[in-house]
Amino acid sequence: MAKLVAVTACPTGIAHTFMAAEGLEQAAKALNHAIQVETQGSAGTRNTLSDEDIAAADVVIIAADTRVDTTRFAAKPLYETTTEPAIRTGAAVIEAALASIPTPAAPAAPAAAGLKIVGITSCPTGIAHTFMAAEGLEQGAKSLGHAVKIETQGSVGAKNTLTAEDIAAADLVIIAADTQVDKSRFAGKRLYEASTKAAIHDGAELVRKAMTEAKVTGGVASGASYDDQVKQAKAQQAAARTGAYKHLMTGVSYMIPFVVAGGLLIAFSFAIGGINVFQDANQGTLGWTLFQIGAKAGFTLMVPILAGFIAYSIADRPGIAPGMIGGMIASTVGSGFLGGIAAGFIAGYVVQLLSDHIPLPRTLAGLKPVLILPLLGTLIVGLLMYYVVGEPVAAALAAITAWLKGLQGSNAVFLGLLLGSMMAFDMGGPVNKAAYAFATGLITSQVYAPMAAVMAAGMVPPLGLALAAFLFKNRFSLDEREAAGATAVLGISFITEGAIPYAAKDPLRVIPALMIGSAVAGAISMAAGCELRVPHGGAFVLWIPNAVTHLAPYLAAIVIGTLVTTIALFFFKRPLGAKVTAQASNA
Repeated sequence: MAKLVAVTACPTGIAHTFMAAEGLEQAAKALNHAIQVETQGSAGTRNTLSDEDIAAADVVIIAADTRVDTTRFAAKPLYETTTEPAIRTGAAVIEAALASIPTPAAPAAPAAAGLKIVGITSCPTGIAHTFMAAEGLEQGAKSLGHAVKIETQGSVGAKNTLTAEDIAAADLVIIAADTQVDKSRFAGKRLYEASTKAAIHDGAELVRKAMTEAKVTGGVASGASYDDQVKQAKAQQAAARTGAYKHLMTGVSYMIPFVVAGGLLIAFSFAIGGINVFQDANQGTLGWTLFQIGAKAGFTLMVPILAGFIAYSIADRPGIAPGMIGGMIASTVGSGFLGGIAAGFIAGYVVQLLSDHIPLPRTLAGLKPVLILPLLGTLIVGLLMYYVVGEPVAAALAAITAWLKGLQGSNAVFLGLLLGSMMAFDMGGPVNKAAYAFATGLITSQVYAPMAAVMAAGMVPPLGLALAAFLFKNRFSLDEREAAGATAVLGISFITEGAIPYAAKDPLRVIPALMIGSAVAGAISMAAGCELRVPHGGAFVLWIPNAVTHLAPYLAAIVIGTLVTTIALFFFKRPLGAKVTAQASNA
C-alpha cells in the first residue's frame, strides 16, 4: 500500500477543487492506497498537509488549474496534472503518479577525507541576511578544510540549489535560517539548525558546533534514493510554470473576488439610489458611496490585479509590481482587460529574463528582488505599454466593444450559441474558462450581455441533468438519481462542474446534449438583450434589483435551455436495460 499526498486547486476554488479531491480519495481507496488531499480554495486551504504527511509520502500529486507552490515538495517525486483527469479518471492519475517514482539507487559511498557539508540559508525578506549567512558558512567551512555548498532561499527563489547528489553525499547539513525551511529532503542526515546571525557572526564556530551537536533527522538514510526525484520535480515545476493557460487562470482567480465584490456593490447602489445614482447630484448618499466603492475602487483594481498575478505566476514576487503597474497603465490608456493580459505576460517574462541574465556579486544580490527587477521590469513594461502595446490593444478592445454593443438579431444569437456551447463543452475546463474569462473581462468595458449569456449557459447542464434524472429514471443509475438533488443545487449556484460525474460516465451522449441546451440558453439571453453586472452567484444574485436586465426573458432562457437539455438527454441516452441487453447479445 502506497502513501500519497495531493493538492487540488482551481481558479474559482470551488467545485473543481473539491471534486478533484473526492475523485482522488475514492480512487485511492479503491486501489487500497492511503491518501491525504489538501484543497486550496476560495475559502482558504483545507486539510493542510503537515511536514510529517509530506515526509511519509511516497509521491505527491498536484491536480490544479492554477499555480501551486511546490517548494515544500522539493525532495519528493511530484506528479502534476489538471483537475479534470483527477475528477474523471482518478485511478489512472494515481497509477501514473506511482509509476513516476524512480527506482532507488545504491547507497552513496561514505565521505572520504574531510567533511562534505551542505546547507540552506533564509531570512524573512530573503535579501541581505540570506546571502551574508551563506558567505559566512562557506568561508567558515573552507577555513576548517571542509567542502561546502550552500543553497540560498531568497525573494527571487532558490539559488545554488542543492541537488539529490549533493544531499546524498553530504556528511552534515546546516540550516541557518530565520524562517521555516522544509527539511524533509534531508531525512536520515545529520542536521543542525541555527539562525542567520550565528552564521554571519562566526561561520567557523557554527560549523564546529554543528559537527558535535547535529542530530539525525527523521527517517533512515537512503543514500541517493532521492536522485531522480528532485530532478523530476524541478522539471515538472518548470514545465507547469511555462503554461500560458495556467498563468492566465492564476490571474483570473485573483481577479474574480474584485469583480464579484465590485459588481454586487454597484448593483446594491442602483437598488438604493436608482440607475443614475452615480451622478454628482447624489453625492454623499449611501447609494452614491456604494457605487464609488464598487466602481471606482473594486473595478479599478480588476485589471491591475489580473496583470499582477499573471506576472506573479510567471516570475514570482518580483513580477507583481511591474505587472500591476502595467495593468494600471492598460486601464489608463483604455486597453482594458486585453491590455491587462498583455501587460501581465510581458511583465512576467521580462522579469524572469532579467532575473536569469543579470549577474551580480553575492554582496549585491539582495538588491535584485527589491530594486533592480521591479525598477527595470516596470520601466520596460511601462514603455512598451505606452509606446507599443497600449494603443493597438485599446483600438482592438474598442472595436470589440462597439461590435458587442451593436449586436442584434442573428449576430447576437450566434455569439450566444458560441459562448453557451463553450460553457458546456468541458464544464470547468480550458474551453469553459476561456468563455468565462472573456465575459468577465468585458465587464470592465461596461459590456454585460456576454456575462449574462455565460452564466445562463453555465447553469443549464447541472439543471438539465438533474431534471432528466428525475423524469427518465431508466436512463440513470441509482447513484446518479440520488445525486440529482445536489446537482440541481450546484446548477442554480452556477457551478457547471456539477454535471461532470454524469458526463464522465457517458461523454459521447451526455456532452452533446448539454451543449445543445446551453447554446440555446446563451442564444436566447443574447437575443433578448439581457445584461448581467455580477460575474457569479447563479440564481441567488438575480433578485438583486438592477443586477440583471430583462429578468423575465433571462429566466426563460435558463428554463428553456434546461428543458432542451433534458429532452436531448432523453433521445441521446439509452435506457440502462437496453445497454445490458445489447451487451448480452454481443457476448
